[in-house]
Amino acid sequence: MSDVKITIIDREGEAHVVDAPTDMNMNLMEVIRSYELAPEGTIGICGGMAMCASCQCYIMNFEHMLPEKSYEEEDMLDQAFFVEDNSRLSCQIPITDGLDGLEVKIAPASE
Repeated sequence: MSDVKITIIDREGEAHVVDAPTDMNMNLMEVIRSYELAPEGTIGICGGMAMCASCQCYIMNFEHMLPEKSYEEEDMLDQAFFVEDNSRLSCQIPITDGLDGLEVKIAPASE
């Protein structure tokens, strides 16, 4: 079993350093939900299908190899609130060894 350390800043501004498993085929949104870092029903509403932007986050450091944004992710971010240049949908970021040390901030809820 292999874990990476990821820092997740919640919507209140508190930083949480969490262990994220690389061997369970999880994505960043699932890690955020498993650690209950956002209120139930406010993140990952579509189940990780890039069909909502409830799991939007901001990538705070850029030395990590992230997958390119898909057309679906770009399209959803075009419709989202609070979008920044470093916005990503956390459901589209698989947990891999290359994410060790990643820092993200959960975007404000759209409501």
